[in-house]
Amino acid sequence: MYLEEMAKISIIMVGLWLLVSWSGLLDTEYTKYKDTKQYIDTRVDDLVSRMTLEEKIGQMLQIERKYASADLVKKYFLGSIMSEGGSIPVPQASAEDWIDMVNEFQKGALSTRLGIPMFYGIDAVHGHGTVYKATIFPHNIGLGATRDPELVKRIGAATALEVRATGIHYVYAPCVAVCRDPRWGRCYESYSEDPKLVQDMTEIIPGLQGDVPDNLPKGVPFITGKEKVIGCAKHYVGDGGTIDGIDEHNTVIDRDELMKIHMPGYFSSISKGVVTIMVSYSSWNGVKMHAHHDLITGFLKNTLHFKGFVISDFEGLDRITSPPHANITYSIEAGVSAGIDMFMVPKLYTEFIDDLTMLVKKEYIPMSRIDDAVRRILWVKFMMGIFENPFADYSLVRYLGIQEHRQLAMEAVRKSMVLLKNGESIDKPLLPLPKKVPKILVAGSHADNVGYQCGGWTIEWQGVSGNNVLKGTTILDAVKNTVDPETTVIFKENPDIEFVKSNGFSYAIVVVGEHPYAEMHGDSMNLTIADSGPETITNVCGAIECVVIIISGRPVVIEPYVGLIDALVAGWLPGSEGQGVADVLFGDYGFTGKLPRTWFKTVDQLPMNVGDPHYDPLFPFGFGLSTKPTTKGFYFS
Repeated sequence: MYLEEMAKISIIMVGLWLLVSWSGLLDTEYTKYKDTKQYIDTRVDDLVSRMTLEEKIGQMLQIERKYASADLVKKYFLGSIMSEGGSIPVPQASAEDWIDMVNEFQKGALSTRLGIPMFYGIDAVHGHGTVYKATIFPHNIGLGATRDPELVKRIGAATALEVRATGIHYVYAPCVAVCRDPRWGRCYESYSEDPKLVQDMTEIIPGLQGDVPDNLPKGVPFITGKEKVIGCAKHYVGDGGTIDGIDEHNTVIDRDELMKIHMPGYFSSISKGVVTIMVSYSSWNGVKMHAHHDLITGFLKNTLHFKGFVISDFEGLDRITSPPHANITYSIEAGVSAGIDMFMVPKLYTEFIDDLTMLVKKEYIPMSRIDDAVRRILWVKFMMGIFENPFADYSLVRYLGIQEHRQLAMEAVRKSMVLLKNGESIDKPLLPLPKKVPKILVAGSHADNVGYQCGGWTIEWQGVSGNNVLKGTTILDAVKNTVDPETTVIFKENPDIEFVKSNGFSYAIVVVGEHPYAEMHGDSMNLTIADSGPETITNVCGAIECVVIIISGRPVVIEPYVGLIDALVAGWLPGSEGQGVADVLFGDYGFTGKLPRTWFKTVDQLPMNVGDPHYDPLFPFGFGLSTKPTTKGFYFS
């Protein structure tokens, strides 16, 4: 009897032990931050409470793919990986190549103790420009000429889809700079010299990220669905106002003017739910923006109540000092204390980890500042659903460079063309050009070069030349596609006068402009058309009727040649779809574009913007002649 009782007690005790053990196991398996039923704030609080300082600092880092691996992501708990301009997995990488690379990095992130996923960032400033076979849209200066925010929103959505087709989550766009001096090498990244037009064009943000639901308060960062990306308003703030347009230089302006000219784009971006804001390399009245606590924490976070995260520019910490990287410990303290949350430290990330760890442990930087940064980053990761769906979706690869997007790009090109001159008088216009004539001359360095059409930030950081590494339509091919089959089209890049006069051409189309550039490499004090361009204009337009198309990222010196030219078009940097240019030249569509910035007479007038006392332009802000379509047929390629 005694033995039976003892056996029963033993069984009960074993059962209780198993129950407690299983319940304990269940308790350890349940984590609030993984529970999708919890509020995002609750999930963030739970996850941050579990994180070590090392894990927190890892989340604040974004390093370059060339220096990353799945093992490194795991070892340092890295929050993000990125591609600098032109950084690709393999030459002419396919969408699948990109996805494979991103997913490999993600495996490293998910294998960490807490399994916090990483996201991948890239410059996609006029379509997914780094990627082979992507649709390349006009640069922002051309989109500003369209005056069409709804078009820009559709471009944002198409760009997001093509970026997601390669497994990438985050784009450093839009640039909401207000370029006040075309000598700046990034002027083509600015929609306009006019703050109001820049504000209108922030409609690209809901295109990239999705429309903010009505039940969310204004200013809350928002991204929805696997077809949208994290956006980034940049470069905060005043990047377009530097002295003489020198890139990364000093913007000297009082606070009222800063707020009136350079800040409105951020007001609109935040109200539309932009998820991140990138800090500018430049200074405001001598203080580096990467170290500007008053404007980053004081104004952006505390006054505007921006709830997303603030990211540095590429090696932005290094450039706090002159020369760069002179005192990186000081720069890290200054940047983190200013309120930057995530840091692009492409290569020297262990230095950042070691120095920031020391600064926190010695209480130069409070843990509350680290927690603020990490909370903002994690909030975005929970909002975008990457914890639940960390791996890229191969089903989206079919959207890269699809015909629907190329037709959208053609529409943007057509609407961006600005007609500056059309014949000697209203009664004698040259445009639209007749399609059926015996022979047409097409000339100029930019007529048969998709790379030149696209400009910087295309395949490579500084752009490319030629037609071999891009999928697109040159302006020459577009002309051939559009004219009557019986019309002969002759191309000669830089013909002499005798050739032009002796070949019986009905008229000529001359396409010249700037060679591609990006950032400081595009800073120019003379703003001249590239070599052979002026000679081509003189030789051709001095001999026969001609239309000149300027392919450039900004107004350039054209005043000496206007008298020779019968019709003049500002073509900006139209991207891969040159057919849009021919569509308006030949009247399938009318010209509707208006100048998004003032076209100067001479560089001595610069800076000169609409409203200035010394305003005396060659063509004023908002100028643009119109034509009406002359045919019923529409071209689709």
